[in-house]
Amino acid sequence: MNADVLFVGLAVSDFDRAVRWYEQLFGRPPDVVAHEHEVMWSVVAGGWAYVLRDPERAGHSILTMAVNDLDAAVKELSERGLTTSAVENVGDAGRKAIFSDPDGNLVSLIEVVSEGT
Repeated sequence: MNADVLFVGLAVSDFDRAVRWYEQLFGRPPDVVAHEHEVMWSVVAGGWAYVLRDPERAGHSILTMAVNDLDAAVKELSERGLTTSAVENVGDAGRKAIFSDPDGNLVSLIEVVSEGT
């Protein structure tokens, strides 16, 4: 099976509060408003994150995004009012910082360290 597009869903209980939080995360309003309880952001080519009102599933989603410079990304998000966990090493190959949205969905930023750096 080959897929051309990936959608990652984030279930939330308070839709308006969540949209504001994800606008801070992505630094812009949603790219698509599907309907009154679902919005989407294009995160990378072929990769979309969507937020939808689904109180029964709220707080059980996980979104992980790889970034080139974790320290810069954490600083930028801190300036937008979002606080992460401490940056931690993940094995020998990377580092990670974790955020939680208002429902407790986990949003992680990872930086993969190449050999020789």
